[in-house]
This record gives sequence, structure tokens and C-alpha cells, in this order.
Amino acid sequence: MLWFMESGRPARQIRTALAGTEARPPHEKIDMRLDKIAELLECKLEGNPEYEIVGVDKIETAGPQMLTFLANRKYLPKLKSTQAGAIITDFTTDCNGKNVLRHSNPYLVYAKALEIFYQPYVPTPFISMEAYISPTAKIGNSVYIAPFVHIDEGVELGDRCSVFPNTTIYKGARIGSDCVIHSNVSIRENVEIGNKVVIKNGAVIGSEGFGFAKEQDGSHYKIIQTGKLIIEDAVEIGANTTIDRPALGETRIRRGTKIDNLVQIGHSSDIGENTILCAQVGLAGSTIIGKNVILSGQVGVAGHLEIGDNVIATAQTGIPNSVKENSFISGYPAIDNRAWLKSSAVFNRLPDILRDIQSLKTKIEELEKKLNDK
Repeated sequence: MLWFMESGRPARQIRTALAGTEARPPHEKIDMRLDKIAELLECKLEGNPEYEIVGVDKIETAGPQMLTFLANRKYLPKLKSTQAGAIITDFTTDCNGKNVLRHSNPYLVYAKALEIFYQPYVPTPFISMEAYISPTAKIGNSVYIAPFVHIDEGVELGDRCSVFPNTTIYKGARIGSDCVIHSNVSIRENVEIGNKVVIKNGAVIGSEGFGFAKEQDGSHYKIIQTGKLIIEDAVEIGANTTIDRPALGETRIRRGTKIDNLVQIGHSSDIGENTILCAQVGLAGSTIIGKNVILSGQVGVAGHLEIGDNVIATAQTGIPNSVKENSFISGYPAIDNRAWLKSSAVFNRLPDILRDIQSLKTKIEELEKKLNDK
């Protein structure tokens, strides 16, 4: 991994170099013909190639100059009423004579279509005089550092990074290039962050793991958390998420993983590549998660266990034991999703089933009594 130049530049020198840099102009409205859009998105066009599109919108609200998409079959009935000028969908859906851009992965094409019409905000390179940057920090080129950012001793910040207001970066943290660190983020001491990482508002990266030893008198003695947190390239971390460092060794978030808001990752955990952790997922310490795993909202995972590659856990699943690869699980304790669906269909009938069982039990007892009386 390429991290930094050999030596950083003093903050005052960087501020001088960036002085007078012009702000990026606001994004202008785009009118684009469907044939050009189809070319850019590598889609098969059915319809009027000269038809002009100005943006992307939901299927329910899209107007005649808007592009929409259909990737989920439950929205099929809305095709009849949509006013969209063109629809991104697969190769089999009948769109009732409307302009269509067809692709085998319409949801991915929709994501790329947004990038044609909407430019995300990227701040102009600038270092505020109201930011504190330690003289020993190494700062790369073309960075944006907002007011009230605090960058401590020995921090290394790579090229083209953006650090938004009220963020604190503790001593010895190393951050790669092209990272975006939003406001009110705390990056604790000696954390290592790769390239193209996005950390959203209020996240706490490298907080102390929750570890205590019990004293003879029943009180709790704090265990110093001396380990490291390592975040690899292209990871995204949601707002108010917390990731703990361990007492020994490391916590590691591997390349391409995407973490939603309000997620807790305990100390010594290892999260595999391209895994998705949805909102309010909680991982206890020393959890090992494989590649391409999806943990849906509010999934809870007990500590010191392993979840294999390609596992999917539906919302509110509780995982008390290790899970083998390619499993699709639900419920608490987690079981196979199909078994859970069958079981959940019975839950509402349990009172009636219990009443029937009690009634049958009474009838059996009455029959047995009659037989014994004979």
C-alpha cells in the first residue's frame, strides 16, 4: 500500500501554496440524448434515440424528462402509471412501449446513471487557519482541512483528502490518499486507514475496547487497550458507528467493506472483504467475518465465533454460534432462513394450537377413564 510522500510540508507552507485557488463551479443542468446515455451506461436502447433526459427520479414521481429504473419486481404495477421518459430495466420486462435502457444489472446501471447527472460535493483544496495541525504532522497535496480540525503529533494525511469541521485525529494516526472524513469524527491514536476510505459524521474510529478484569472485592480493573485498528482501502463507515481497538493484536476492516450507521464493532474483530454491515449491527469482541457477508439491520453477533464467506443474515437475527459459509439465516437463535419462515408462520397460531392440544388431552383422558370403568 502506497501511503505518503517521504516528508510532509509544514501547515503554513501548504496554506500559502493553496492561497487563491478558485472554487469549483456549481454543477450545471445536463440535457442528454438517450443514445448517448445508452452508450455511457453500456445499455441496449429501445425507443427514440434523440429523446432528451435531464435527470433521474423514482418510478412513482419521475416526469417526462426523467430517467427511472425497475430492478425490484414488486414495482412492476407502477410501470403502467409512471410518467418517466425512459426506464432502466432487465432484458425481459415489458415496458408498454416506453423508452427502455436494458441491462443485465439494472440496479448497478441506475447507480452509474446518477453520476452522469449529479456531481457530489467536493471541497476546494484549502487549509483553514482555524485548524490546528501539529508541526510534526505530514500533510499531502491538494487537501481540504476545515476550521476546528485538530491534527495531533505524528499524524500522516495523504493526498487529496478532505477533513471536515470538528474532526479530531489523534497522535500517530496514518491516513491514505483520497479519503473523506466528515464532521465530528474521532480517529484515535495509531489507527491506520488506507486509500479512498469514507468516514461519515460522528464515527469513532479506534476507541478503546471494552475490557475489564475482576478484582477480589468485585470491582473491575481496566485492561489497557494497546492494540491497533487497521482499515483497508475503499471502506465506507457510516455515521455514529464505533470500531474498537483491542488490548493486544489488531482489529481489521478489510478492503471494500461497507458499514452503515450506528454499527458497533468490538475489539479484535476481523471483517472480510466486500462485506456489508447494515444499521444497528452489533459485533462482540473477536468476531471473525468472511468475505461478501451481509448482516442486515439489528443483527447481533456473539463474540469469539466465525461467520463464513457469503453468509446472509436477515434483520434482527441473533447469532450465538459460528456459521458455515454460504448460509442464509434468520431468527434467534439463528437457523436456516426457510426453516425460520415456516416456524414464524406458526407463531401466531400457537395459542390456538395449544388450546386444541389441551382439548384433545382432555378428551383422551375422558376416553381412558370410560375404558377403565368398563
